[in-house]
Amino acid sequence: MMDPQAWRRFSERLGVAHSIIQAPMAGGLTPPELVAAVSEAGGLGSLGAAYVQPEDIVQQARAVRSLTSRPYAINLFAPQPAVAPADPGPTLAILERFHAALGLPPPVIPAAAMPDFAKQVEAVLDAAPTVFSFTFGIPPAPVLEAFRSRGILVVGTATNVREAQALEAAGVDAIVAQGSEAGGHRGSFGGSFDAGMVGTMALVPQMVDAVRVPVIASGGIMDGRGIAAARMLGAAAVQLGTAFLRCQESSAAAAHKALLREARDESSRITRAFSGRPARAIPNELTTTLEEAGAILPFPQQHGATRTLRAASSKQNDTRFMALWAGQGIGLSREGSAADLVRALVAETDAALSAVRG
Repeated sequence: MMDPQAWRRFSERLGVAHSIIQAPMAGGLTPPELVAAVSEAGGLGSLGAAYVQPEDIVQQARAVRSLTSRPYAINLFAPQPAVAPADPGPTLAILERFHAALGLPPPVIPAAAMPDFAKQVEAVLDAAPTVFSFTFGIPPAPVLEAFRSRGILVVGTATNVREAQALEAAGVDAIVAQGSEAGGHRGSFGGSFDAGMVGTMALVPQMVDAVRVPVIASGGIMDGRGIAAARMLGAAAVQLGTAFLRCQESSAAAAHKALLREARDESSRITRAFSGRPARAIPNELTTTLEEAGAILPFPQQHGATRTLRAASSKQNDTRFMALWAGQGIGLSREGSAADLVRALVAETDAALSAVRG
């Protein structure tokens, strides 16, 4: 049931004018300029720092602070259980062809595909953002307590009610309800991936009924109509990722933005080809070839194997091999500044809610 005051209470708790959160998209898509622009416009900008080395987290946080004094968030991936590495031969054989096409040396899998999580946490604590958010599971209890003891709000990601209840039991301050429409990585951690493929419209009200902490709706929300619907379902805030990818402050490659402009609701699908974990993106030669060959390694081994190719393809503006993240609301994306988008979202939401009230 809609709580008319939930939106206001949560925005006041965040210290923002609007409970509109720019999703923390990992992989360099959320540069400090985008984060600061959203926060300056009254929303909550989020720095996606999952793949960022600790010293670079410090530098990026300083860059955000040089552009805004307003609240913002930093996001990390929760540490994952150790997985036995698979034979990389078939994957590297395919990637070697693609490397050659871009003039790159043969691919190698780095010994450490992910930064040191404990050192990342230290860097985020030093940065002291308003919010520490995470996905892929639940960090150790001492980590969460370290943030809470410093007055930093802790926000986890859930893709079903069971995961939300686990997050609430861990003591989070709010939960992102990631519907199956969302672009990028799925945050599933409590059971099979398929169990987390619940649509936003079905997920949000059930999660609101199941937990006592604020629920943040995410997945397929692109305009004021989606925000109004989320509020009516009981969400205290919304989180949008794909909606911000075409903004001028986004660091998505020009070719990626061009594909987003032409894409529609059926354009994206779930793939494990980029990192070994399920994620929603527009398919390309990289995903199709690796999937057809069954050449997909476990996370983060697959991430390490494809990282150099994906980064180089973005720099060369070659969509064949880059990670073309996109949610199912893609056909509603628009160009412009992040500030203009936030202002439009607020106006559209007010108009939609006014129309419902008659």
